[in-house]
Formats: sequence, structure tokens, C-alpha cells
Amino acid sequence: MPRFLIYAAEGVKIAYEALRAYKLRSILTTLGIVIGVTTVITIVSLIQGLNRAFTSEISSLGTDTLYIGKWPWMMDGDDWLKFRNRPNVTIKEANEVRSASQLAQAVAPVMRTQRIIKYQGKSLERVAVVGTTEDYLLTANATPEEGRFLIPSDVDQNRAVVVIGSEVADKLFEKEDPIGKRVSIAGRKFRVIGILEKRGTMFDNNLDILAIMPIGAFQSVFGATRRRIEIQVKVVNPAMVEEAEYELTGIMRRVRGLPAIKENNFAINKQSMFLDMYNKLTRVLWAVAIGVGAISLLVGGIGIMNIMLVSVTERTREIGIRKAIGARKTDILWQFLIESMMICGLGVVIGIGLAVGLAKLVAATTPLPAAITLWVVFLGLAFVVGIGVFFGIYPASKAAKLNPIEALRYE
Repeated sequence: MPRFLIYAAEGVKIAYEALRAYKLRSILTTLGIVIGVTTVITIVSLIQGLNRAFTSEISSLGTDTLYIGKWPWMMDGDDWLKFRNRPNVTIKEANEVRSASQLAQAVAPVMRTQRIIKYQGKSLERVAVVGTTEDYLLTANATPEEGRFLIPSDVDQNRAVVVIGSEVADKLFEKEDPIGKRVSIAGRKFRVIGILEKRGTMFDNNLDILAIMPIGAFQSVFGATRRRIEIQVKVVNPAMVEEAEYELTGIMRRVRGLPAIKENNFAINKQSMFLDMYNKLTRVLWAVAIGVGAISLLVGGIGIMNIMLVSVTERTREIGIRKAIGARKTDILWQFLIESMMICGLGVVIGIGLAVGLAKLVAATTPLPAAITLWVVFLGLAFVVGIGVFFGIYPASKAAKLNPIEALRYE
């Protein structure tokens, strides 16, 4: 058997005996490692879970859709003062974009409000009412599960028809089939022609409490003046989103007659803005995890160094005997490094176990998701090797450099 494996097995055995002989000292030594590893891995797991959930929600909206509007989604401080005097986006501009864009698969002007929907004595409050065109099916991934979506003739003739969300159908109609029934919105009757697939919530907004109608019918009921319009543009290819953004900017500047020296008086928003904002927020969590974890691991590493120095002192005579019968400096060095990594490994294993338990507990008892990935195990192994070697190298080298004659005289 190779010499290294012999000393590795021996080092593990000696470390085990030392841990068993000094239980309280071992617990206190590994406590800092346990706290550091638990903190880092728990926060990493929560951030990974949030990343997956957030990315999934953003993807459900469509990362290949651009939104032209008066206001940018992200503003700092008093920026709204600069944007409030911008002209509103118009349906005419939406039509210009539709006819001029080469990279747009679908273009839908969108108007919104919140209203009560009634059906035979039942009512549902705070329903998001959307006025739009047939292209909204593509720009917002608004796929009907039953019935159909808006068609061009619905929009052209301003028909009093509506497509409702799944929760609107469940609460107003219960077991009754909504298709063909008439609901009341703002005192006007609309015939239900479709029910959307269940979409869940996003940013605490219930996407299933929704009613979609032709934009002309929306304007006739709720008015067209002072109503904000947003133009949704689905790009032909997700890889061409940036090119489409440049194209749409040029079209809007031309339609509005903006000279080259003037800045845009409109905003083109996209889903990646949410991802950028989210990443900035999670960087703070990463910094906290690294800071707390680093401090705890430093304390734990110092504790390991301390116990290893004590171990070297206690076993000075043993080291002298080993050297006297032929052990080399590297053999002694590896023996104590393995012992250091063994002690560190105990803390890492306990820390990973606690972190996994805490992450699952948080995921089960709160809305926060958690994701334990395989690379967490490799992170733990890195902690074992890195901390064990870094804080064990000095005690190990001190043991390896002992003079065997002087070591044999030690009592």
C-alpha cells in the first residue's frame, strides 16, 4: 500500500481518537465551521431557489416581447418629473409600428383598468380589464383553455365579447359553463367567448383575475382620453431582441418627428430589466452570505489551528518516536494535515446537513423557495480542503520540523 494511504488511514484514525477523547473541545472547535457552512449554504440555496422561481415567472411572460410606453419600468428618485410631460402612446403609433417593423411577429396596443364583473347576482372585484387586439394572444402568451381568443372581426367591429381568466370563471360560474354567457362590466353586457389557461401569480399579482376585450369596446365603455396605452411587440426571434429594440426606437422617433439632437420621449421596456434589478438585489444577499460565512469560517479555522497546536505539543514525544524509526518530515506533515482536514470535515458535514434541513424547512413553511444543487457538495469539499490545509499547515509544519532528539526528551 502506498505510504500516503497508510498515513492517511492512520491520520483519520488518530483524528477520530482525538475527537472522541476531547468531545467538548472538538465541538467548540468545529462550531465556527458549522455556523459558517450552514449560513453560506442556506443563503445560497435560498438564492438559487429564488433565481429559478423568478426566471420561470419572467419566462412565462415572454422574454422576446418588448413594451413601448410613456414611462420606463425602472426609475431613480425624481425621474418621473422628467417623464410625466412625455406624450402618450397612441393606437396610431401602434399601427405604424405594425406596418413598418420587419422584426415584429405581433403588435398589440394595450389599455388597462380595474373593475367589478357581475353575473346573476355574483360579483368579483378588482378584476384587471384589458382592452387590446387579437395579437395579444402572442405578445402576452394569453392562450385560451376553452373557447377562443379575440379574432380580427371582433376588434374591427368593436364587438361586446370578452375572454376571462380561469379564476374569474371559477368564482362567477362555479360548475356552470361560462362560454356564451353574458357578464356585466361597468354596466354593459359582454358575451364570454373564451377562458384562459391558469397562469398563477407574479409579483403578488393574480394573473387569473383577468378579462380581455376588443380595444374599441374598451374605449367605448371606459373612454379613450387620458387612458395610458402600451404597445406590446413580440419579436420574430428571441435572439433578435436587441436588434428589434433599435428598430422600434427608429420607427418611434420617425413617427414622432424627433430630430437627432433630441432624446427619446418614449420608453422601450423588456423583461431583462426585472432580471437586472433582481440581480442587483441578490448581490446584497451574496455579500451578506460571504461576509457572515467568512467571519464564521475564520473563527472556526483559528479554532482548528489552536487545537492542532495543542495536539502537536501533547504528542511531541510521539512525533520524536516516529522520526526515530524512520518517518520523514513529509510523513509527519501529511499526518497532521489529514487530522486538520478530518476535524474541518466534521464541521462541514454537520453544516451541510443543517443547511439542507433549514432550506427545506423554509421552503415548506414560507413562500420562499429553496434549491439544493449538487455543486453545494463540491463547495463543502472545497471548504474541507481549503480551511483544513490553510489553518493546519502551520501546526503540521511545526510538528514536521521538530528535532527528534529534543522531541524524545519531551515529557
